[in-house]
Amino acid sequence: MRKTFVFIISFLFILINGTTIKGQDSVQFGDSVIIPLKIRIGIEVAGPVIYFTDKSILNLEGYLSADLNEKISLFLGTGYSDYKYSQHNYDFLSKGIYIKVGADFNLLKPETAMGKYWAGVGVHYGLSSYVAETPLFKHENYWGITSSSLAKDTNWGHYIEICSGFRAELFRNFSVGWLISVRKLIYCGTSKDLRPIYFPGYGAGGKSFSTGLAYYIVWNIPYKKIKVALKKETPEEPEEPENTESTTNTTNSGR
Repeated sequence: MRKTFVFIISFLFILINGTTIKGQDSVQFGDSVIIPLKIRIGIEVAGPVIYFTDKSILNLEGYLSADLNEKISLFLGTGYSDYKYSQHNYDFLSKGIYIKVGADFNLLKPETAMGKYWAGVGVHYGLSSYVAETPLFKHENYWGITSSSLAKDTNWGHYIEICSGFRAELFRNFSVGWLISVRKLIYCGTSKDLRPIYFPGYGAGGKSFSTGLAYYIVWNIPYKKIKVALKKETPEEPEEPENTESTTNTTNSGR
């Protein structure tokens, strides 16, 4: 069900975005372009939808970003996660909050982006505070089954996140977008032998790397306009014609 949801959202996004880009208006003045700088408030929408099909995990996330110029914006994200895992001999619970800070970089040319479109990369540092608990685990051996538990324990974990994606303005000051993230674990808050199955913001705590896919709806608040000079493309120099005169002279002297 989760894969089906991701596929449907991806298809609709590509379809809508394709028609939007074709209708964009370019405001250019000679060798420069006017770019609106914006403050953005984004809400991740896939987490709540997935929760309706998978009650074992709830992710709520949002972010705030502000453009410094036509290429760079500052990023501040926060979220809440509630995770439950159960199998025949093991139960695990984890919930908590996290924050992410960093910067996003737009790789589109200013005359293409126009303050409406973003395609690029982001580099974020994530810090998570969570409570983990193992209410039950069982171990079976020759003498029988042993049951025990691990009490609630509050931990801190942190990681580095690199993400890439796309965002497009569908209506005035309203955008949608998606991000694919790769995260590198720095510290999960416990010893190597007691790593959590999952902790908020990062994912599988037992792995050195984790990945994620997120879909956002974004409200844009313009606060300033800047003029950006366009880079002139250097025309290619024409190839010099071969010196036919010297070739002719060489041929004649050879005769």
